[in-house]
Amino acid sequence: MEIIIQPTPAEATTIAARFLAGIIAAKPEAVLGLATGSTPEALYRELVSLKLDWSKITTFNLDEYVGISPQHPQSYHSFMWENLFRHVNVHIKNVNIPDGLANNIPASCESYERKIGSAGGIDVQLLGIGTSGHIGFNEPTSSLASRTRIKTLTPQTLQDNARFFGSESAVPHHVITMGIGTILESRHCLLLAFGKKKARAIAEAVEGPITAMNPASALQMHPKVTVVLDAEAASELKMQEYYRWVYEQKPDWQKI
Repeated sequence: MEIIIQPTPAEATTIAARFLAGIIAAKPEAVLGLATGSTPEALYRELVSLKLDWSKITTFNLDEYVGISPQHPQSYHSFMWENLFRHVNVHIKNVNIPDGLANNIPASCESYERKIGSAGGIDVQLLGIGTSGHIGFNEPTSSLASRTRIKTLTPQTLQDNARFFGSESAVPHHVITMGIGTILESRHCLLLAFGKKKARAIAEAVEGPITAMNPASALQMHPKVTVVLDAEAASELKMQEYYRWVYEQKPDWQKI
């Protein structure tokens, strides 16, 4: 697990954008796993500004709310088209987002898993982290071997997401999310976290025990994980000065 700490969210975002741009340039037909929420918004803006060729890229989003239409302003379909897809030359047939209105949710989830497999697997999975340590919508106690499925959100996540819906009562209580097992099958995971409120979750995920109580801690078992943080999100890491030193000492060919 590589930990990259930058002074500000903007500087951290630039590194993440540079990493993803390098993947797209090196493998134009790459399969990208994408995330939503406030953390990746600036990243998507930066990727758009780079004017990359997305014509052969395939995407799979981590999650979607159950029970709201793709046209709902707070659906993750709307988020992705507003923040990324309509600004780049990605083909709609190559865009995959879980179906929150599926008549048969278990069958839809199984189909999503098959699509990932048929695409050759995910090359890079972009991740954020919740204050509880959740990745995707894999809430605490989620199985570390879980697959794409329906999940019930915790009161903490409902509270955290209330700002997007105007009130906590308006937030859907159920979601479809890729499982932790699905995420861990990605060839490379890129986790972004900014702000003091993410500091404890990051410290537990990176330096704590591997436990379902902090689902992101499962990333410790993955062979290729890059964690990009601002100083505030890194503030509770015991080894933060070591992580900074390691990054500064990398040979040029190894740096992002």
